[in-house]
Amino acid sequence: MTVPHDSTRPSSNSSRSLRSRVATGFGSLARTASRALGRGSGGMIGGRVALALAPNVLSEVSRGCRCVTVTGTNGKSTTTRMIRAALSTRGQVASNVNGDNMPPGIVSAFMMAPRAQFAALEVDEMHLPIVAGQVNPAVMVLLNLSRDQLDRVGEIGTVERRLRQAVNAHPDATIVANCDDPLIASAAWNAKSVIWVAAGTTWGADSAGFPRGGRLVRQGDDWHVVGADHPYRRPEPDWWLEKVEASGQATLRSREGHATDVKLNLPGAANLGNAAHAIVAAHQVGVDIDDASRAIGEVREVAGRYSTHEVNGRRVRMMLAKNPAGWQEAMTMVDATANGLVIAVNGQIPDGEDLSWLWDVDFSVLQQYPCAERVVASGERAADLAVRLEYAGIHCECVPDTIEALTRCAEGRIEFLANYTSFRDTKREIDRREKERHAGTQGTQTTAEGGRDE
Repeated sequence: MTVPHDSTRPSSNSSRSLRSRVATGFGSLARTASRALGRGSGGMIGGRVALALAPNVLSEVSRGCRCVTVTGTNGKSTTTRMIRAALSTRGQVASNVNGDNMPPGIVSAFMMAPRAQFAALEVDEMHLPIVAGQVNPAVMVLLNLSRDQLDRVGEIGTVERRLRQAVNAHPDATIVANCDDPLIASAAWNAKSVIWVAAGTTWGADSAGFPRGGRLVRQGDDWHVVGADHPYRRPEPDWWLEKVEASGQATLRSREGHATDVKLNLPGAANLGNAAHAIVAAHQVGVDIDDASRAIGEVREVAGRYSTHEVNGRRVRMMLAKNPAGWQEAMTMVDATANGLVIAVNGQIPDGEDLSWLWDVDFSVLQQYPCAERVVASGERAADLAVRLEYAGIHCECVPDTIEALTRCAEGRIEFLANYTSFRDTKREIDRREKERHAGTQGTQTTAEGGRDE
């Protein structure tokens, strides 16, 4: 079912309460102050202020907007960025582009685009019921589930129940769900309107048991459940990928006979799966599938991920991984012919302070890569990472400072793979250096031009 397009949306202020208008006004001031003081993008503080003054502000700022929510353990930011690109072919889009995926960040996204007709919203798994209850999504995208930050969200069954709760509370929403992930299939099983996407999965370590009862049995790409009171099995996909190539190309096809060629500028088979979800979701709110595919093909980075930077004569490509499944997938995206590989891990609260998950990642797959001949373990927990790599047969140097670690590699192309705060902090430092270098270049040009004028 494709939701018909409606470009109308109420005025940004006329349909909202005075309390909501005051709350967003103060929230905007807080966001601006945060940026001016160099404290960050202001994406969270602006929303926090607005929510403190008007707890129901999200339902008001999103009123009349066609919302697509995206959740799952891995791929949320990338899929949301892709959906934003596709929806932008039809109108203005509100989106939390920096990954601020809890209610304050989502409020800020609407504050920054008050007249947006569409919204592409990345939503933290545990907050999906709250956010969906406020924005009343037209489409809910469910990507995948695996263990992530057990010290914050608990076991994977808890997360599946939260997604199921959100699905069941919104029978009018169209659910776009990955049929290859049994945990996602369980969450979406009773949806009134569900579109199953065969996006693939390479991680099955967290789904030996089925959340609704019984034991999971995998046979190639298929799966079914034994010992349950219902014959649960992999749903027949409504959309699937064909002719998948390592270069990021594939054909997306549907049971109804639709087909579109997908050609990405982002690496990895996982991103083709993300693209499949994004195209189907955008199509549900009125975007032509070929238009969606072309727009998604133009996406080259996601909040700094996959971006490349010059660092002391080295061309550094930055990649992010946050949990065992994400790390396993990210390692397939590493350029095996690069001149060096820096792997960085912190253990701050946003990462999860317990790094025992490192032992669930099969780092030995890097042995086949020529770039693994020069590996540097870095970040605040470089020593923990170095021990794990050595046990996996990957000899490495231990250099906690990430910028110094990059310079320990030979000049040329360097792959940088990091967890959340290590990626964030390194990106900030690289951006700061690039800004200073650019300012210095501008100053030199101005001085030279002044000399010629004299």
